[in-house]
Amino acid sequence: MEKIKFITDSPSDIPDKDLQRYNIEMAHVPITIDGESYFERKSFTIQEFHKILAEAKEIPTTSRILPHDFQERYARAYNEGYNIIICVTLNARGSAINASAHEAKQAFFEENPDAAGKIEIHVVDSATYSIAYGYAIVQAAKMVDDGRSAKEILSYLSDWFGSVDVYLGCYNLTYAKRSGRITAAAAFVGDMLGLRPIILMRDGTTNIMEKVRGEQNLIPRIFEHYKKNRISRDTPVVVAYGSNKEYGRRLRAMIEEDIGRAVPMHPIGAAILINSGPDMVGMACMTKRKK
Repeated sequence: MEKIKFITDSPSDIPDKDLQRYNIEMAHVPITIDGESYFERKSFTIQEFHKILAEAKEIPTTSRILPHDFQERYARAYNEGYNIIICVTLNARGSAINASAHEAKQAFFEENPDAAGKIEIHVVDSATYSIAYGYAIVQAAKMVDDGRSAKEILSYLSDWFGSVDVYLGCYNLTYAKRSGRITAAAAFVGDMLGLRPIILMRDGTTNIMEKVRGEQNLIPRIFEHYKKNRISRDTPVVVAYGSNKEYGRRLRAMIEEDIGRAVPMHPIGAAILINSGPDMVGMACMTKRKK
């Protein structure tokens, strides 16, 4: 009988209630703020970080989760009787967290040779960010409750990550340019002209898909891209926002009016906001394309 354990990292931005309900384990990204060390979602809440970011003298920095952190979690799951671990991480192109999870897998089996054949560890690169993979992990955990197999769950994750697009609207590119993590932002010129970019995150890459004139037009354009590229009105969609919840509410309202059902909406956590900036709004959904 399969006993499946999900492990992820804090940039997945999965709400606490879902972590607890589905027993999803979260490894925490180290963050340095004005010379002091913290851990995302452990040292402060998402809402508390908004104030911390606004008051920080320098833009905070993140570092990767070390392999031993994942290894300890693998070992604990094994000792608790789990025979399948599905570890889903932040985009491997934008972070070394996925590499840490792979290194931890190798180290775990080297130190626990008796575990071979007794437990499977699947390390999955989401190739995306934030709720775009956090949402999928929660859906996968629900599949366990429905009696679905690990093979079916891994197939679902592969399909989702192979077709999910993220549309990210940025009102201020200061953080994105300085961090260098969102490479599309570094090449963007247009602040003085009142242009705001919509950044497409797809298959681990970031590209500017449109330059929108005027802040008031940013959310409507994100909505139009969503309508054009979604598979159907029934396609799952989730909205995300930074420090300004009203941006998320506006985008969610437009989508809900169009599709006639409620849409989940979640705040973006520290590891993502440091690189995108707090003034942002975004959404994720499966689209018509495939990898």
